[in-house]
Amino acid sequence: MSRQSILNWFCALLIAGAVAGCATTRTTSKGVVGVDRQQTMLISSAEVNRSAAKAYQETIDEARAKRLLNRDPAELQRVRTIANRLIPATAAFRSDAPGWRWEVNVISAKEVNAWCMPGGKIAVYTGLIDQLDVTDDELAAVMGHEIAHALREHGREKAGQSAGMGVAAAVGGLLIGSYFGIDPDLGQSALSTIGELAYMRPNSRGMEQEADRIGVELAARAGYDPYAAISLWQKMAKVSDGGVPQWLSTHPSHDSRIADLRNYAERVQPLYVAARRR
Repeated sequence: MSRQSILNWFCALLIAGAVAGCATTRTTSKGVVGVDRQQTMLISSAEVNRSAAKAYQETIDEARAKRLLNRDPAELQRVRTIANRLIPATAAFRSDAPGWRWEVNVISAKEVNAWCMPGGKIAVYTGLIDQLDVTDDELAAVMGHEIAHALREHGREKAGQSAGMGVAAAVGGLLIGSYFGIDPDLGQSALSTIGELAYMRPNSRGMEQEADRIGVELAARAGYDPYAAISLWQKMAKVSDGGVPQWLSTHPSHDSRIADLRNYAERVQPLYVAARRR
C-alpha cells in the first residue's frame, strides 16, 4: 500500500470515527419545503443554550454600554412586530419553539448582519436595514433565515463537528507523524485542513440552504411574501462585491442561492396566499 493510500485511509477512518456511535436526530419537522436531514449531535442542547444565552447577554450589555442598543423606538417596533409574526409560525417545524424565551433587539452598527442564537435570541443590525433599504417582506426573509438556523440547531451541530474534527486531527497527527517521521503538529494541521475543506465547509453550505428553505416557509406562513428572499439576496449580491469561490465558502454562491430560493418560494406561495386571507 502506498503512503498516499495510507494517508487517505487515515483521513477517512478519523473522520468516520469522529461521529461513530453518535445517535442521529431530527430537530425539526420537514415542513412543506421538505427539510428532512437527520443530524448528529455531539453536544447537549442545554449546554449550547446556556452558552448562547450568556453570549447574547454579553453582546446586549456591551451594545447598551456603548449606547448602540435599540436607539430608534420605531425601528425596534418594526423588527419586533415582524418577529412576533414569525415566531408562531415556528410551530410548523418545532412544537416547542413558540414557547422559547425569545428576545429581539436592534444594534446600531454598520455591519449588514442579523443573527438568531440558539433558544431564540435575535439581533438585527441597523446596517442591514439601512444599507439594503429592506422592505418588511425582505426583513422577514432575513429573520426567518436566522430563526431557521436556531430551529435546526445548526450552531449545536457545528460545535459538535468542530469538536469531533479536532479530536480526529490530533490523533491523526500522531499516527501520521509516527509513520512518516515528521512533526505530529504538521500532520494535525494537514488533517485539520482536509477536514475543513472536505467536511466542514460543505456541511456549512448545506446548513445555509436548509435555513433558506425553512426561512421562506416561515415568512410565507407569517404572511410575508416569500419571493422577497430573492430580491433580498439580489441586493446582497450588489453590496458584497463578489467573494471567494463557492467551493471554498460556507455560503452558497448568490446565483445558486437565488435559483434555489425561487424554486422554494414558489412551493410555499399557497401558504402565503392563505395567510394573507386570514
